[in-house]
Amino acid sequence: MQTVTSTVYTNKLLTDGRTDTRRHSQRTPDITRSHKLTVSLHVVIVVVVVVLVVVVVVEVVVVVVVEVVVEVVVVVVVVVVVVVVVVVVVVKVVVVVAVVVEVVIVDMVVVVVVVVVVVVLVVVVLVVVVVVVVVVVVVVVVVVVVVEVVVVVVVVEVVVVVVVVVVVVVVVVVVLVVVAVAVAVAALQDQYLRMIKWEKVT
Repeated sequence: MQTVTSTVYTNKLLTDGRTDTRRHSQRTPDITRSHKLTVSLHVVIVVVVVVLVVVVVVEVVVVVVVEVVVEVVVVVVVVVVVVVVVVVVVVKVVVVVAVVVEVVIVDMVVVVVVVVVVVVLVVVVLVVVVVVVVVVVVVVVVVVVVVEVVVVVVVVEVVVVVVVVVVVVVVVVVVLVVVAVAVAVAALQDQYLRMIKWEKVT
């Protein structure tokens, strides 16, 4: 008898447990669905923010790269022109000196060596100048871009502040007008009621 009672009680516990589990499983999808919606919303917000940040960074990088490339191309063209002019002048000077002095072959070799050394030195100096100019241009462009970005941010903040101030002023003016109209209407109504009472008395 005791064994049967224990078995029935155990079955009831198992049945209750299954019932509770089933009820819990019926409630779980709602919570899971809500959690999934919340997570999806957060993911969308994060993706939008990341995309905006990437777009801004890409725009700034493109502007910097374009300005740097243009400046470097200009500097390289100027340097090439200067090198060509220097080489032509040196060659002409050597030719003139050789013709005037009528040097021998040994002297011509010495002159050629001197010319080559001078040209190499000029090229080295020009390369150093180009590197310095490129570095200066890059620094200037970066500073200009940073200043432009800061100016844009400041202008946006000023515009936002001005808009907020204008909105506040408009709201205050509207409230004052509404209060003035309400006071005027109340005064007219009070005067009208007094006139009616006066007419009744007379």
